[in-house]
This record gives sequence, C-alpha cells and structure tokens, in this order.
Amino acid sequence: MTIMTHCVEETEALGERLAEKLSGGEVMAFTGDLGAGKTAFTRGLARGLGITDRVTSPTFTIVNEYEGGRLPLFHFDMYRLGSSDELYDIGWEDYRARGGVCAVEWSEIVSDALEGEVIRVDIRSGSGENERGITLTGVEL
Repeated sequence: MTIMTHCVEETEALGERLAEKLSGGEVMAFTGDLGAGKTAFTRGLARGLGITDRVTSPTFTIVNEYEGGRLPLFHFDMYRLGSSDELYDIGWEDYRARGGVCAVEWSEIVSDALEGEVIRVDIRSGSGENERGITLTGVEL
C-alpha cells in the first residue's frame, strides 16, 4: 500500500496512525533517500505510542531510546554502520528482547539481521517539495 503525504505533518500523522496497530516486538525497516522523512515518520510513531520526548535522528548515536509510552521505541540509524556485525555489537538482540518497537533507518545496510516478520516503510520524494510516497509492507492500516 502506498500513501501520498503532502507535508511533514501528514507524514507524522501516518506514523501516529501506524503506532495504533503495534503491540510490541515489531521491527520496522525504513528505506528512502537522505531527508526523505524517515525521522518525521518516526516522530509520529513515537507520538502514537504516547511518547512525549523530542524525537531526533540518531545518526551520530546510532540508537535513541524512548520510554514512557505504552511501548518503548528504539530508533536506530544504520547510516554509519558497515555491516550487521556492528549492529550486533551494540546489542541488537538485547533491544529486541525488551519487547518494544525497533525503528531502523537505512535498514538495507543490516538487512541480513532483520529476520522474521518485518514492517517495511519505504519513503520517496514526490513531485512537490514536501510530497512523499510512503509504501507500507507487512501491515494493514
């Protein structure tokens, strides 16, 4: 299913709507160009989980943890990793065991570590400045 959004707020709202479907333990694999809206979608996801913390890109920290909502959110950015071995080195299995939602930006870098059922979120720029085509696979809204 592909959904078009026309502004950052609509992208966030789609993430918020998806959060309602989550029960814990999900892995969300994000793909899309730099600046496509992966972090904006994750901000909405956090809001939908009841997390009130400011959500920022974990580009330099690799993972940001958000608690305080109905489920914890672990927001990963794999852009600076060379392989899935590095993901395991930072405790991937421990994060998975905590039963929260793992949102993984640049998931294609660690695709071999994303086993089992994965919700795929591909975000691409549209024809307008803030237009995005967001394709969701592995979940129904």
